Amino acid sequence: MSGSTSTHTGTDWRAVALRTGPADRAAAEAGVRAAYRSAGLAEPCTVVWFDSPLQATAAALLLTGADAVVREAVVRDPATGAPADSADTGAGADAERVLAEAARILAGHGVAAEPGAAGGSVREALRTAPWEAARRRSLTALGPTDWSEHWSRTGGELWLRISDLTQRIRGAVADRLGGPDDPTRPVGPARSAVRLAMLDALCGQHDAAWLSALAEAPELDGLARTAAAAGWWWPYRDVVLLTERPIALHQDEPGRLHCADGPALAFPDGFALHAWRGMPVPAGFLDRLAALTAADIRTEANAELRRVMLEYYGYERYLAESGATPVHRDETGVLWRIELPGDEAVVTVEVVNSTPEPDGSHRVYWLRVPPRTRTAREGVAWTFGLTAEEYQPALQT
Repeated sequence: MSGSTSTHTGTDWRAVALRTGPADRAAAEAGVRAAYRSAGLAEPCTVVWFDSPLQATAAALLLTGADAVVREAVVRDPATGAPADSADTGAGADAERVLAEAARILAGHGVAAEPGAAGGSVREALRTAPWEAARRRSLTALGPTDWSEHWSRTGGELWLRISDLTQRIRGAVADRLGGPDDPTRPVGPARSAVRLAMLDALCGQHDAAWLSALAEAPELDGLARTAAAAGWWWPYRDVVLLTERPIALHQDEPGRLHCADGPALAFPDGFALHAWRGMPVPAGFLDRLAALTAADIRTEANAELRRVMLEYYGYERYLAESGATPVHRDETGVLWRIELPGDEAVVTVEVVNSTPEPDGSHRVYWLRVPPRTRTAREGVAWTFGLTAEEYQPALQT
């Protein structure tokens, strides 16, 4: 890889992956056309821009005929053929609205929303084949050990941060178009159709991890230029579906989607993901947190949402307002236990920092420990990876 004259040397791929704001449409389209030429394909006749992967996936469903599977499963009432707005989640009517908007956008570019109107997918020729060639060449040149080090130094860390984001986008698109996921049942035909439609996509800026490792390969130049300028895209023989980048992206320090007062990820058409420290939450859930009460926490049926509520509310405040009593006390701190219906108990150790603050006060901390914890010492020891017997601090700070 050394000695390359690639124009992508020095590109900050982490910045590319996390970039928000309008796409550079001219640069993206130039990158797409370069990728087609590099793959030996004729340039596409038409480029259609969408505001989000949700809209573009709907268009892909229309252009491949898979929208019929979605409509059969979630959009139409099987008895009346009417929109399934009366379904439990209203998912049918929502999917129909997204499909209709995608059809309107396609029509605006002279593309019929029907199977075959775009030609077949050329992802294999455009992305899979050149990527495999570039990776094979790099692996041969570097050898397995140096390749592994090269990947760790370039795309490895970024991959961990971005792969979760792309999976979350795929999941949210499948929820909107294929109906909500039910882990107790096999994946339905509508969700399968939606996921297959997304497999035809390149992730654009979210392909940054592997591009950071291979972008010096000349056959990947067009893909790298497109990724640096736009979001996800779907290449077909005659038509390309390109998408805008997000308008907002919020992550916490470990890289999890997180925003306390709005969407953690949002696109121009309103397609958005809400999350609290990586955990998906309903769109209106965060609005409830400002007026949260201890009673709201106790009566929340969803265990995961209840944990978010507890975290937001604060363990100390909840303990005080719920009348909880300590279950153990020793020289290391106080052990508290909160029983939650239908879920494992929340157990915390209240500890006091022995080092005084500048004003002479001592700060109190709450350490979340496993539910099996029976003593304060055992809990504090667990936070150091020790047993209660092993925990013998010479000096507490």
